[in-house]
Amino acid sequence: MDRTHSKLFKIVLSLFALNCLSLSVYFSLPYHHQNHSDHHRPSLNNNLPSLLDSRHHFLTENRPTLTDNHLQNKNNSNFNNNHYLKPWPILPSYLPWTRNRKVSFRSCEAYFGNGFNRRIDILPANPGGSSGWFRCFFSETLRSSICEGRNVRMVPERIHMSKGGEAIEEVMRRTEEEELPEFQNGAFEVLGVGRNGKNLVGDFLDTSVPGGEITRNTMRGLIGSIRAVDNEEFECDQWIEEPTLLVIRFEYANLFHTVTDWYSAYVSSRVTELPYRPHVIFVDGHCRAPLDETWRALFSSVRYAKNFTGPVCFRHVVLSPLGYETALFKGLSEDIDCEGASAHDLWQNPNDRKTARLSEVGEMIRAASGFFVNRHGSEKPVSGHNVLFVRREDYLAHPRHHGKVESRLSNEGEVFDSLQSWASNHARCNVNLVNGFFAHMSMKEQIRAVQEASVIIGAHGAGLTHIISATPKTVILEIISSQFRRPHFRLIAQWKGLEYHAINLGGSYASPAVVIDRLDRIMKSLGC
Repeated sequence: MDRTHSKLFKIVLSLFALNCLSLSVYFSLPYHHQNHSDHHRPSLNNNLPSLLDSRHHFLTENRPTLTDNHLQNKNNSNFNNNHYLKPWPILPSYLPWTRNRKVSFRSCEAYFGNGFNRRIDILPANPGGSSGWFRCFFSETLRSSICEGRNVRMVPERIHMSKGGEAIEEVMRRTEEEELPEFQNGAFEVLGVGRNGKNLVGDFLDTSVPGGEITRNTMRGLIGSIRAVDNEEFECDQWIEEPTLLVIRFEYANLFHTVTDWYSAYVSSRVTELPYRPHVIFVDGHCRAPLDETWRALFSSVRYAKNFTGPVCFRHVVLSPLGYETALFKGLSEDIDCEGASAHDLWQNPNDRKTARLSEVGEMIRAASGFFVNRHGSEKPVSGHNVLFVRREDYLAHPRHHGKVESRLSNEGEVFDSLQSWASNHARCNVNLVNGFFAHMSMKEQIRAVQEASVIIGAHGAGLTHIISATPKTVILEIISSQFRRPHFRLIAQWKGLEYHAINLGGSYASPAVVIDRLDRIMKSLGC
């Protein structure tokens, strides 16, 4: 009997090893050679069978076909590893993304991106499949649209802006107006048989891509430039067969505004059910910035529109709404009454006033940066507590920046030195004070510091946006000067379900004793 058990054990072990090997080979295969039915890669705690029907519908309707045009042009793309797309990582906070019309207006799901449920077919698909199509999904809650199309051509010479992607030292004093795109009619075209030269959209822009609260909605300008053309005019220097996101950035060097763009790009990918992480093309003329590193980690590749030398055609393209149209930005002027909750709890007990979407995107950022993502937040040190003090320092952000940051805490150095002395007196709890000079740390180093922190403390500033990637039990302490009483980070903490505290100053000077007292109370609540 023992020998029989031993043989059975060896057989089971061999099968397990074979299965692991098969999975590793599968996940290393290029985009065109993988089974697309696994495009969501959801968390194991999701109800997988319920997703199969929607996945099959996406694949049969949207998957690019290997046409003769594809075979002739597939080697023309200048993207690195163009035929490989990164898989979506497994995210503990992932919940299925739907276009269900039953999503409640102004519910948390709708505010945080799962409410793009009104489909508008601007150029319907040709039954024969030889033409292109263009459609948008509108969110009444966000007053925004995610659009996508098949067989779309971009003509860079009809987009007026600087080249983009240069080193900042090469473009000093360049104006923002030069970097933001202006679109000539026909800057983008869709292959639409029988509609040659006709503009694709009209009144649709006012109802589904409104100008919003910003002076110049550049994505509205892009969509307004689109026209339909016949085969004779649809000539391409190169084809990109894989799904590609078009992104227009404004505040490309500011972490808060960049996170809103990451958020919008992620939501656009999920709403349009992209099976793998898409390529990204920046349709703006901004210079290179440190945050480009994370764009490349999040998506399959990144390129600037003006880096193409001639017309480029996309088999499947998605237009990501501006970051200004996400809940992260709208929450600054609208009352978004939502609380963070775990995806597991929301799966079992749906609640219109709770969300796990912000945690999902935070996990995406961490996973893309190479960190293991655990729902229980065990990435923190096994023993002791890290207290991360987010610092502000001088750095050159963009060509119009003088390299000096605005002072939000006039005695930041004094506060930090006092916290160091305080931490040295908490040896029994093994408290480690982390000096968070983020401006000169790689993004991976920044994210590591955030996820290992038990407490994150800092003056109001873009660096605190990193709390979107904080693990579930992290405590936030924000020091707010009288000139910057804005709710950015209180709201992010609330929407992630993090414990949040604030010290409101009469000016910009913080009493070290007051900061230490508040931090001491927080540490006691953590058992220190």
